[in-house]
Amino acid sequence: QVQLVESGGGLVQAGGSLRLSCAASGRAFSTYAMGWFRQAPGREREFVAAIGWSTENTYYEESVKGRFTISRDKAVNMVYLQMNSLKPEDAALYHCGRSRRGYTEFAAEYDVWGQGTQVTVSS
Repeated sequence: QVQLVESGGGLVQAGGSLRLSCAASGRAFSTYAMGWFRQAPGREREFVAAIGWSTENTYYEESVKGRFTISRDKAVNMVYLQMNSLKPEDAALYHCGRSRRGYTEFAAEYDVWGQGTQVTVSS
């Protein structure tokens, strides 16, 4: 059974950077697409970025394009989200998830989730 554990969140000033990590345990991690989602208080979980099982395929939500980069290291079962030029509206609980259907923006296609890591951005 796959388990996902996120880390790397914290408090950062607007314009700053954070690198989130997602550690996967269990089998067959490298053959699944993975994604990052975020959820702010009172809001639905929203898609941020996804990466296919072959690392060339990535997909980003429009507001993070050019600022965030998703990557993965299959050798150590890790997925990362490098976040630059952070804005107050990026503040949320960030979750990584395992997709059953490729690098998709649809949360319903993800069947395993981590507990999340909190990102706070001060203005």
